[in-house]
Amino acid sequence: MFGFGLKKPTIPPEQKAGSVRHLVSFHAAAGAVWTPRNYQSLTREGFMRNAVVYRCVRMIAEAAASIPMNCNNSQVSALMASPNLEQSGVEFFESLYGFLLLSGNGYLELSEQLSGSFQLHILRPDRMKVVVDKSGRPSGWEYSTSGRKTLLPRDFVSGRNPVLHVKLFHPDNDHYGMSPVEAAACAIDIHNAGSGWNKAMLDNSARPSGALIFQGQNGERLSDEQFDRLKNELEQSHQGKANAGRPVLLEGGLDWKPMALSPTDMDFQKGQHSAAREIALAFGVPSMLLGIPGDNTYSNYQEANRAFWRQTILPLVQKTSQGLQVWLQAWFGTDVSLLVCQQNVPALQEDQASLWRRVNDASFLSDAEKRSLLDLPEQ
Repeated sequence: MFGFGLKKPTIPPEQKAGSVRHLVSFHAAAGAVWTPRNYQSLTREGFMRNAVVYRCVRMIAEAAASIPMNCNNSQVSALMASPNLEQSGVEFFESLYGFLLLSGNGYLELSEQLSGSFQLHILRPDRMKVVVDKSGRPSGWEYSTSGRKTLLPRDFVSGRNPVLHVKLFHPDNDHYGMSPVEAAACAIDIHNAGSGWNKAMLDNSARPSGALIFQGQNGERLSDEQFDRLKNELEQSHQGKANAGRPVLLEGGLDWKPMALSPTDMDFQKGQHSAAREIALAFGVPSMLLGIPGDNTYSNYQEANRAFWRQTILPLVQKTSQGLQVWLQAWFGTDVSLLVCQQNVPALQEDQASLWRRVNDASFLSDAEKRSLLDLPEQ
């Protein structure tokens, strides 16, 4: 029924040679190559090689670190302002938000000194491993550096855990978070590949892919040795993005026939802009703020900047402050409270002024209630 066992028709040697040896097809290898989904690869291909990812991470980390957190505990306030001997408070939180955006995980270590003081340190996420017990619950963390492993166990009795693990939501992992870089990995690869093609075009004066046709006279055709040599030269010298558009040196009787659109006709620039907008979308940064042309959804820059702070920066800072508050309460007392100072954000001054007017006009509220609604300390 399906032809199993039937003898395949044979092609005479002279017909096979005459039909095959006259045309050499040349095209790029099929199948896309994507960056491996691990921290080192995504960070290298994303943050270290892609300007859009670099700018998104810097914008979010620097903006989030600039928002102060008020604390009612003087010891915690001093610790937040000067967490360790190497970093200031702003630099410390900028590193935390940067790691959180690149890996989906941020790790803080609280260490008590011999003098009784405390220090906060950032732990690199690629060096951290969550240790899980038999029940599947995290029982501690393992930090690896310089060939040594240090176990940081959880304290289930007092709750004084040495490590705070802040993570972004991951639908397929119980112990680690998912970063925006991983969600935008395909767009990052497309953007980087477009840049590589454009650079190769400038270097090699790009030409489209096609076929070499041998126009022999009197039935003349390429020999097996000539055919194999020509095929190997095409694969080694003209395949891949490093050789994009490299001129082909033709000998007598060979003719080049284009068979595909050139990278210029495919317009990599538009493809890169589309990929850049997708990267910005994954990070929650309006494309207008990055200078990416296209379908901007905001009428002006001020509106886009306000949306950036409201929808991306404030939720990230509030998530971090709540995690810090619960973690530090086990060390410094349950009365420790961290409040995000939204009124100090210049981009949100208009929204803050509108809130103040509405609360001030509410005559049925007492002064204490108004101050509580505005997250202001009691008099």
